[in-house]
Amino acid sequence: MTQPFRAMMIVDQDGKPKAEFRDLTLADLPDHEVLVEISHSTLNYKDGLAISGKGRIARRLPMVAGIDLAGVVVESRSSAWKAGDRVLVNGWGLSETEWGGYARFQRLKPQWLTRLPEGFTAEQAMAVGTAGYTAALCVDALEDWGVIQPGGAEVLVTGAAGGVGSTAISLLAQGGYKVTAATGRPETHDYLASLGATGFVDRAALAEKGGPLQKERWGGAVDSVGSTTLVNALAQTVYGGAVAACGLAGGLDLPGTVMPHILRSVALIGVDSVMAPQTRRDRAWSTLAARLDKAHLASIARVEPMSALPQLADDIIAGKIRGRVIIDVTA
Repeated sequence: MTQPFRAMMIVDQDGKPKAEFRDLTLADLPDHEVLVEISHSTLNYKDGLAISGKGRIARRLPMVAGIDLAGVVVESRSSAWKAGDRVLVNGWGLSETEWGGYARFQRLKPQWLTRLPEGFTAEQAMAVGTAGYTAALCVDALEDWGVIQPGGAEVLVTGAAGGVGSTAISLLAQGGYKVTAATGRPETHDYLASLGATGFVDRAALAEKGGPLQKERWGGAVDSVGSTTLVNALAQTVYGGAVAACGLAGGLDLPGTVMPHILRSVALIGVDSVMAPQTRRDRAWSTLAARLDKAHLASIARVEPMSALPQLADDIIAGKIRGRVIIDVTA
């Protein structure tokens, strides 16, 4: 396998990161134990920041971008994996400190790999991707907290039309929960309703400064927005409820008070997908395998060629992407 293959690289240009396509060979890859032939990756907000240059994601350069990948093991020096194993990788610093998934081949550490669940194709796994896997981590966290109940108080999902939000709505609805979607795009209501949302909130209302304690409404929430939206979600959560927070699309500040926490026992659960231990990863993928409607998955995802990444990166940063974009790294 000496033939060159294409990769989306983040390189240094006059002290600034710049994305460009480059040809690599296997000799250029890191010296990790498992060689994977990649068929699909994904487009996430972080990928958009890296490729568009609007965020410094890569901490060392040059860097192969792409925080997700799915493919087949070609060679392995690890007893945990053998040629022919179908695998996926989410997080573990890919595209930040470790070379990522926007390439036909990648060498990876064995502990980063997750076995592709039965019933998922590589394309479907990347339709889920880090966004959907993070949504599953959030749903698992809320259920572990033990307050949300099927048919009980509404569960709020912010950033509803995005990858995390879309999958969270589907998983929660399939679990029997009443789901309210927060979105600023009325044209997505039919789409979100098809995933299982039964109520809608204008995201602008959650983005406005509100009181430290507001009318109790949400049994729990999945928040990928952060900032004032997260503060309002906490202020509107019922006594003993919880919010699983996993993103900061609206800002990294938290301009609130401790009042929901100490007067209503509301919990703020931080959810990290990058370095999550394997037990949580396996459970999240089990949740996805058990609950995620494949018809819903097809409705929230589309496949695009790797050659389209520059435009797609601009689109996701501009909020023009609905649902999930699967990247075919062979095209």
